[in-house]
Amino acid sequence: MPLRPEDVSRIADLARLELDPQEASAMLAQLNGFFAIVERMSAVDTRGVEPLYTPLAAVGTVPLRLRDDVVTEGDRREANQRSAPAVEDGLFLVPQVIE
Repeated sequence: MPLRPEDVSRIADLARLELDPQEASAMLAQLNGFFAIVERMSAVDTRGVEPLYTPLAAVGTVPLRLRDDVVTEGDRREANQRSAPAVEDGLFLVPQVIE
């Protein structure tokens, strides 16, 4: 389902972008082109294809460079929050921005 000019206007409004009619037209063409590519990719049968964790795996075996999951730094919460204007129960307090 291709996008309409109204859709581009709505997206631009949500993104706080001001597009003139020429830019909106170009954006409509680009977005519809992108979605056409996604549709073509979705049509490809990928059953039985093993996902790659790296593109290099398609060429040969790549060893995973994993490390032990161990704590390497101590708890520095109090030191990091010392300069904060307001902290409560270990959390930064900020002014409400959404009503």
